[in-house]
Amino acid sequence: MKSVAVIGASLAGLHAARALRAEGFDGRLVIVGDEQHAPYDRPPLSKDLLTGATGPDQLALADAEEIAELDAEWLLGTEATGLDAGGRTVLLAGGRRLTTDGVVLATGAAPLRLPGPAPAGAHTLRTLDDAQALRAELTRGPVRVVVIGGGFIGAEVASSCAALGHHVTVVEAAPLPLVPQLGDAMATVCAALHADHGVTLRTGTGVARLRSEGADSRVTGVELADGRLLPAEVVVTGIGVRPRTAWLAGSGLPLDDGVRCDAGCVTPLPRVVAVGDVARVAGTRAEHWTSATEQAATAAHNLLARRTVRTHRGVPYFWSDQYGVRIQFAGRRLPGDTPRVLEGSPDDRSFLACYERDGHPTAVLALNRPRPFMRHRRALGRAAQPAAT
Repeated sequence: MKSVAVIGASLAGLHAARALRAEGFDGRLVIVGDEQHAPYDRPPLSKDLLTGATGPDQLALADAEEIAELDAEWLLGTEATGLDAGGRTVLLAGGRRLTTDGVVLATGAAPLRLPGPAPAGAHTLRTLDDAQALRAELTRGPVRVVVIGGGFIGAEVASSCAALGHHVTVVEAAPLPLVPQLGDAMATVCAALHADHGVTLRTGTGVARLRSEGADSRVTGVELADGRLLPAEVVVTGIGVRPRTAWLAGSGLPLDDGVRCDAGCVTPLPRVVAVGDVARVAGTRAEHWTSATEQAATAAHNLLARRTVRTHRGVPYFWSDQYGVRIQFAGRRLPGDTPRVLEGSPDDRSFLACYERDGHPTAVLALNRPRPFMRHRRALGRAAQPAAT
């Protein structure tokens, strides 16, 4: 294989490029990214960058020396618009074509938006530019902020806005945020963090529309589906994401909530692999930092081998920082799994809980207990590995 194109210049794409070089690939390496920015870390966007604790220049995922060592051609600010049916010619904006021997798909995901036009003051948060635009609004003085969506991104934004002294309301359509991930009991504990810090949580109702007025159509409030009106000068929508696969229509790739690939991140098209938020690996699409990095190593190995010789077997893991509390979760919780507190107390917002099914651990959750959490996470990982034969 003489050339590889990585489509997506974020975490998964950068790690795939690193893994290719680590595997001994010394051919032409092209990295295409639709943002103008070099790869940067996204988790701080909703936390330290919003509060000002971290600056944009501190988010880089690779320094100048590592960028040089990758010896890659960087096509930043360049959007991929198509992939030919053969799988190895990438169409770029402006009519350019990039022909290569192998392709890594790492285009990530885009935030879901509310129907209709977005008035001034209404934001989503996915990119560095999004975060900088939101921060500019939050540093003009105290405002009323409504966060639509009580998941991890929404909760982190709410936490950051509260830390900056804003009046914050979180709207969640479900009866309780994070129930699919944590179950009722533990979701209740995490939801209480909002009230602990003066943030209002409105659950069980959706959003009918955003209200706006003035020559610049500035947002003035959020009208809820139950008729209530929440005044707002700033609105942040965090209702999930969709994998960025529209550009792959007609490529011959199976697209179903992401690019379908096997447990080795290998797609049905020869010499095309997928990693990160855009990849649906063995039936599961994981939108988390560790999944992107672990998949990249597996995908690079299999791409160079030209077949699936290694599979990704990592235990799902995510973390979230909210209101000074680090929430960590690992494992595969199913409805009916019972959480059991092993140490600490939920009342103190510092504890470790293990989910169990038929007496066997399936997942672990910790609030501000990082060291014991890591022990249990490693144990889950060992249990997930196939027995040696």
